[in-house]
Amino acid sequence: MHDKQELRGSFILAPVPVVLVACAHEELGRNLLTIAWCGIDCSDPATVHVSIRPERHSYRMISESGCFTVNIPTAEMTETVDLCGVISGREFSDAEGDKFDRAGLTAHPAKIVQAPLVAECPINLECEVKNMIPVGVHHMFIGEVVAKHADSEVLVEGKLDFSKIPLITYVNGEYWSLGKPVGSYGFSKKA
Repeated sequence: MHDKQELRGSFILAPVPVVLVACAHEELGRNLLTIAWCGIDCSDPATVHVSIRPERHSYRMISESGCFTVNIPTAEMTETVDLCGVISGREFSDAEGDKFDRAGLTAHPAKIVQAPLVAECPINLECEVKNMIPVGVHHMFIGEVVAKHADSEVLVEGKLDFSKIPLITYVNGEYWSLGKPVGSYGFSKKA
């Protein structure tokens, strides 16, 4: 028998992906934020969500522009990813640039949406907001993926090779890197 104890305090679902969300707004410029409250919602149409507190600088940008990009960073980018999560785009004057500049990241024009891609991230998703749902202190932006991009060096025969992408995750206040694969979908029926 397993001895189970009730946990109090923090919410634990781990690991969760860590992504850089980029947005742009005609009046407010562009911004980046680090998000771990995100995920896949549907495969057809391809739909993802990002959950953001209304007081965040990017919240207004995304709600008014109707778009955002999800950029998947690598473990080598962890310090930069953390920086983008702990500083606010509100902190910069025009002379200082923006969070892209402060983090040393490159804003690459998206193909369809107004929000930029993060060039240093090997995978980028362009998303159009389809719905926004208040779910407590966060509001969930549901975005349809309207374009997908990947660096050619992480592709093998047109498919993503995740062995070439050292992903990071968020686990109870810490960043973790993912190790090797331990199985694939349906492998239990093949044995």
